[in-house]
Amino acid sequence: MLIVALDTSSATGSAAVVRDGTIVVERVGDAARTHGERLPRELMALLAAAGVELRAIDRFAVSVGPGSFTGLRVGIATIQGLAFAQQKLVVPVSSFEALAFSSGVLRPPASAAIGTWIDAHRGEVFAALYDADGGELAGPTSLKPEATLDAWSRPLGRFDRVRFAGDGAILYSQCIAARLGARAAIDADVPALAGRMGLIAAGADNRAVLPHAIVPLYVRRPDAVLAKERRDAAREP
Repeated sequence: MLIVALDTSSATGSAAVVRDGTIVVERVGDAARTHGERLPRELMALLAAAGVELRAIDRFAVSVGPGSFTGLRVGIATIQGLAFAQQKLVVPVSSFEALAFSSGVLRPPASAAIGTWIDAHRGEVFAALYDADGGELAGPTSLKPEATLDAWSRPLGRFDRVRFAGDGAILYSQCIAARLGARAAIDADVPALAGRMGLIAAGADNRAVLPHAIVPLYVRRPDAVLAKERRDAAREP
């Protein structure tokens, strides 16, 4: 199976071609340019690098978030357009799931869990907690780091070790270390996610949907909406 995967949840994002469970080509984007400026040309260049024609693609995969609201909209719309034109299905993959897959913790030992933290700005993290088999234990949420750990206190009590992945975990590593000590391990880097998304999609036939059925995972309302509500409230007598 030949899959094109696109992640636009971050400023850089990434894109990948996956064939039969192997990442053929994976590229990270240029954060100096918006996703709207780079797509779909970036995907066409990726296909050329892989020596693959668009019509040969069997399935698409796309990040549904959480992450950049604008980036997610652009990425989803791009994949929807390509999938619709090629009459192919799309597998939606959350940024949480791709981070967990990248960390390698969604395998034994069962005594380990993984916490995925994405910087949500405003002092918050988008977060979800998984067990060793990929089952979701908590989340998704958008809370302060301390509040996230408070919300996870009961499920975390089941595990000897917790591995954290994502830019939010790196940003708030001191908070994690202060609370969990030696039980916590934090991935030092945030990997490109598109290739992992393609690998997830390759084993997720039951999750493939028609292009129009893709729904973003925002976790919290967009900043623009919240700002408008604050302005409206300030004008009230």
